[in-house]
Amino acid sequence: RRALEIAATGLHSMLMFGPPGSGKSMLAARLPGLLPDMAEAGGLQSAAIHSLDGNFDPARLGVRPFCSPHHSSSAAALIGGGGIPRPGEISRSHEGILFLDEMPEFDRRVLEALREPLETGEITISRAARRATFPARFQLVAAMNPCPCGFLGDPRGRCRCTPDQVSRYRGKLSGPLLDRIDLILEVAALAEGELFSAAAGEGSAAVRGRVEDAWQRQLKRQGMANSRLPAASLDRHCATDREAAGLLQGAAARLGLSARACHRILRVARTIADLADAATIGAAHLAEAIQ
Repeated sequence: RRALEIAATGLHSMLMFGPPGSGKSMLAARLPGLLPDMAEAGGLQSAAIHSLDGNFDPARLGVRPFCSPHHSSSAAALIGGGGIPRPGEISRSHEGILFLDEMPEFDRRVLEALREPLETGEITISRAARRATFPARFQLVAAMNPCPCGFLGDPRGRCRCTPDQVSRYRGKLSGPLLDRIDLILEVAALAEGELFSAAAGEGSAAVRGRVEDAWQRQLKRQGMANSRLPAASLDRHCATDREAAGLLQGAAARLGLSARACHRILRVARTIADLADAATIGAAHLAEAIQ
C-alpha cells in the first residue's frame, strides 16, 4: 500500500513479485483510483490516440487509461505497427497505466522494445512506406511470480523448480530494463490468521487526498512529475542534506548502482519527501527509496 501511494504520487514505474494470489493484480487495479487528475493537454493527446481506432469514449475524456494486454500479445500489438503504422498498447496507455501481468511470459523482444519509450515518452515506428511517431508516456506497472510455478520460498515446500529453471525465468527480464523501473518490491502472501482477521483498511479517497497534495507540490516546484525529471534538473530539485548524500554515496558503492539507478533513487526519494511535505530530501526519505 505504501509503495502504491508513492508510485501514484510521482507516477513511478513499479514491478511487484510474489506468489499467486498474494494481491499483485488487485493492487495494480486499485492504482487508477489514486492517481492525480490528468492535465488538459495530456487528456487531448490520449483522446486523439484512441480516436485513431474509433474507440474514443467522450465520457472518458480526462480519465487516465488503464491497459492490460495479455502476455501473448505481439510486438505490433504492444508497441504499434502495421503497413500504415498504428499505435499499440503503450500509446493507448499514454498518460495512464500499462499493466503487464506475468511479465516474464511476454516475449523478450517485446519487453526490450519498452526501453526506448520508458526513457523518451514516445515511440517511432518505421516502415517502407511511412514513418510515424506516437506519444507513449505511460506508467509501467508489472507483476511476476518468483519462479515458473510461483511458489519459490514457500515454507510448505511446494516449489519444485530447479535453480536453472528459476534463472532462465528471471533472465527474461534484462538488467537494462530493470534499471528503468523505479520501484521493485515483494508482495508476500498473507498467513491464514492475517487473511481472515484483517481490519478494514484506509479507503482510496483518503490516500488520493495525500497524493493530490504532494502532486501539487511537484507541479508548483518543477511543473512535472518527479519520475519525469531530467537528469540535468536533479541537483536543483532533488537536493539532499549531508546525511542523505553520504547514504546515497555509500549505497552506490556497496550495491554497485549505475548512474541511472542513483538518479532513479533520487526521484523516488523526492516523491517520499513530497508526501512528508519536506523541502529537502533527508536520510529517512532516501533510505526508504533505496529499500
